[in-house]
Amino acid sequence: MIGTGDFREGLIFENENGELVEIIEYQHHRKSQARAVVRVKLRNLNTGSIIESSYRPEDKFKEVSMEKRPFTYSYADGDMLYFMDSASYEQVGVPAAKMGRKKNYLVDNMEVIGLYINDQLFSVDLPIKVDLRIASTVPGVRGDTVANMTKMATLESGIEVKVPLFINEGDKIRIDTRTDTYVERVNN
Repeated sequence: MIGTGDFREGLIFENENGELVEIIEYQHHRKSQARAVVRVKLRNLNTGSIIESSYRPEDKFKEVSMEKRPFTYSYADGDMLYFMDSASYEQVGVPAAKMGRKKNYLVDNMEVIGLYINDQLFSVDLPIKVDLRIASTVPGVRGDTVANMTKMATLESGIEVKVPLFINEGDKIRIDTRTDTYVERVNN
């Protein structure tokens, strides 16, 4: 059992409704004569929704056994995405719907982390930044460098992002997978 004193960002536990949640933010809060409470912003791991809750310091929760294992993305087949466990070389299938928007960043042989909860694959986490090649974009206009202007570009995985005007087709760029934004151009 864990208490509110054990809270930290990224901790996964079972809340009072029996749902698996992950702590995004937490704050100990106390107003003059009122009892202390811990305000927490949680992500429901089953639905992905964000929940805000308050707990008393004496509240206890069931800790969830969690293990992270390295995986390599292999291929997609219909509505399933297949990953290879880097330790056992076992192929594991994950429904594409469960990956959500993260599936747009997957390219062959990409290293990812498989999150196991109670010895069952629960989700797959991507690296924070990935390098992808520009598949198509309009050419930039010479002289438009005064303002911080952007244009749309389609990446090799099919996702569209805004990039600076100096980026051309075939360039490799780094993308932040948390915010879907351009970070920098990468040397080929």
